[in-house]
Amino acid sequence: MKFDFSSLRNWFGYSRRERRSSLILLLLIVFVISLRYFVPGKSIPVEYIRLVQDEIIADSISGKIYPENTKPVTRKHVVRDNKVKIVDINRCDTSELIRLPGIGPVLSVRIIKYRNLLGGYYSKEQLREVYGLPPETYEKIKDMVKADTMLIKYIEINTADYRKLSRMPYLERGDVNAILKYRELKGKIHSVSELVENKVISKEKALKVRPYLHYD
Repeated sequence: MKFDFSSLRNWFGYSRRERRSSLILLLLIVFVISLRYFVPGKSIPVEYIRLVQDEIIADSISGKIYPENTKPVTRKHVVRDNKVKIVDINRCDTSELIRLPGIGPVLSVRIIKYRNLLGGYYSKEQLREVYGLPPETYEKIKDMVKADTMLIKYIEINTADYRKLSRMPYLERGDVNAILKYRELKGKIHSVSELVENKVISKEKALKVRPYLHYD
């Protein structure tokens, strides 16, 4: 009785290229396993295993190992995945922040909430002000983050009401009341320096709120 090999090939559905690739993989596996028996008492050198891995990767790049219509993970892809991505703290969501060292779910939410309160970060150093973020964590991530100042939401100092001004973390209740009273008495505010000169807010607070104020 003659066995019909063609029907077996059709059953597996392998093409000629796929059969060749499978055979190469099988031979590599058999060769590596057989070393344990031909060289008793000795383990397979790590350098050799890495060499075999490199050969498989090289073959996958050239399309020799992986079947058609599949996408191998090449060295180029691995390098791209390991590349440090700079996170824009004014654009990112919590999932991007969690990838940073030392940033977990709780801190990522706090960073986003503080961004919303500020109206956006004008400097990555403002991350130091996020509650519960350790100084050592900031040192780890400071070169992995940036702040796009074009995304800052400004406060119209001459039209903002008490509620709007009081949401700014740098302004206390007394500061807000002083600004509203000064605006009522003097009219339009032209600069933050004007508020400092008239002792409405301190110089330290003026430096913090300056990037967020518009005077139209």
